[in-house]
Amino acid sequence: METLNHKEVINLLLQLASMLIMARIFAEIARKLKQPAVVGEILAGIVLGPTILGSLMPGFQDYLFGTHEMTNIALDGFVQISVVLLLFIAGLEVELQVVWNQGKNALKIAAASMALPIIAGFVVAYAFPEFLGVNIHDRAVASTFFGLAISITALAVVARVLMDLNLFKTQTGLLIIAAAMIVDVLGWIVFSVILSLSESGNGGLGVWPTIGLTLAFTLIMLTVGKGLINNTLPWINKKLAWPGGLLSLSLAICFLAASFTEFIGIHAIFGAFIIGVALGDSEYLTEKAKEILHQFINNIFAPIFFVSIGLKVNFIESFDLGVTGVVVIVGLLTKYYGAYLGGRFAGIKRNESMMVGFGLSTRGSMDIILGLIALEYGLVSDSLFIGLVILALISSVASGPLMAWAGRKEA
Repeated sequence: METLNHKEVINLLLQLASMLIMARIFAEIARKLKQPAVVGEILAGIVLGPTILGSLMPGFQDYLFGTHEMTNIALDGFVQISVVLLLFIAGLEVELQVVWNQGKNALKIAAASMALPIIAGFVVAYAFPEFLGVNIHDRAVASTFFGLAISITALAVVARVLMDLNLFKTQTGLLIIAAAMIVDVLGWIVFSVILSLSESGNGGLGVWPTIGLTLAFTLIMLTVGKGLINNTLPWINKKLAWPGGLLSLSLAICFLAASFTEFIGIHAIFGAFIIGVALGDSEYLTEKAKEILHQFINNIFAPIFFVSIGLKVNFIESFDLGVTGVVVIVGLLTKYYGAYLGGRFAGIKRNESMMVGFGLSTRGSMDIILGLIALEYGLVSDSLFIGLVILALISSVASGPLMAWAGRKEA
């Protein structure tokens, strides 16, 4: 088995140390400014990457992230594990009981908030593929991806915003959370199918077997699998060391599910997400256990992933004002009005529908993960990916103040 040599080990350790230190510094700055940590972590990557460090000290930046091929392969392994774990804890946040309690209203809002951006995004990308930067050889799939990318809601970010505004346990807050959960589940199912249809996708068992196995996996894990986990957790909590036993086994089943979906031609993140939903919905997974998992992943693996975004593209050289403008305008307007109209259709008052619209317009880690995977598959250009990152940053920063403003308006 090939291993890293002495210099490569040193280089890998320096990479990880610099990424974690810069991520922590910028995350703390973001927190002081009352912004999500993800905003600071992405900025840390831009500073460490070719955009800033590569311009100011190209030799040092190249030594750190460009000269050792084996080290970069090892770092990519860390990034892959990080993104799988991020989707795992995103799944833990999905509470199926909340979705059932909100019922048809949440489903109507979720469907409308996805339908309008997907349709508008597809039309724009399909009509102007070269301008927008979608893969013209995989035009339909890439255009569908763009529509889906601007339809995703960042569940973790919107949950944090609602907590900060003391709206999390209100009727409107729970409705937003339930709709965001539905969007997450539907979004990742659709995206996984899109990748299996893509000419750029590798492996898999063929389109229809992959789709069939994906739907079967989802259904089984959220019914039989969820029941099996629920029956096993009390034994794990009682017989094994706590929290070590729970942590190790949780991550093990996460990696098993991720490897299964990767095998059938669906990205590994989907398996991690669904197993997170099944595990997180168990009454025997305590809030303390969830908090340990969140702290472990959010403070070690999440920063590695978000910093890596800035290492992949030059945000100055690849920035295109026209592309970014289209992505931000289409993304913000269609998502807001889709959710707003869904709220009105569900019979919700005007100001509450506005809050729902602004809340579901929140982007963050999920659509950035989706965009990065599409970039790696060659579905989108660097400039379009940068536009999606900027859309995520703007919506994350703006959603809290806009929801607070909508809440003060009279119905």
